[in-house]
Amino acid sequence: MNFDEFKKEFALLGDGFKTADLDRFNKQLIKRGEDVEFLAEHILTEKNYHRTFFQVSLAGCKGIEAKFAFIEKHFDKLQDWWHVDQLSQFVDKELTFAFGYEKAKEYIEHPHPFARRWGYVLFMPSLVKEKEAAEKLFPLFKDDDAYYVQMAEAWLLSYLGIYAPEETLAYLQTCPLQYNIAGKAIQKICDSYRVSPEWKEKFRQARTCYK
Repeated sequence: MNFDEFKKEFALLGDGFKTADLDRFNKQLIKRGEDVEFLAEHILTEKNYHRTFFQVSLAGCKGIEAKFAFIEKHFDKLQDWWHVDQLSQFVDKELTFAFGYEKAKEYIEHPHPFARRWGYVLFMPSLVKEKEAAEKLFPLFKDDDAYYVQMAEAWLLSYLGIYAPEETLAYLQTCPLQYNIAGKAIQKICDSYRVSPEWKEKFRQARTCYK
């Protein structure tokens, strides 16, 4: 398959297609063993191709090391939050906490903000449930000037608030992060239906240490 052939097939999706439609299209490409590397030069201008490029390419990578090497090679192609957040769907079945943790320690120091976001997002939704995840993950959080990195940190902290509320509350009570991150995390925790009213009140009270 070349780019022109791809465009013709892609056009059959029609206007206003949904993610489920695109996933069915991508799975057909995967089943046929198509190589879509030719999309790399187009996905920043044609954002509709972005999911196909990563979903199909990552499906063709053998093993989690190869999948992460591919992602790292194309960090420059992650140009918004959705481009990052969708990646978890394509690696989740093979990713272990130990592997992700070692990678995250590198990513959170990366100059590219969406690589740093990936360093936090990759733990969700499954790995954050691991035993002792909170103890391991707390040292990874740090103040960051990039909005989408801050939101990723808040998002991950909110997951920890669900699965390890006692440890997360104690962590937030030490005021370790700027309020842009901690306050948003507390808001997300208090908005969650999986957190009890009693715990929500405790997290609300934790805001006082930031004022």
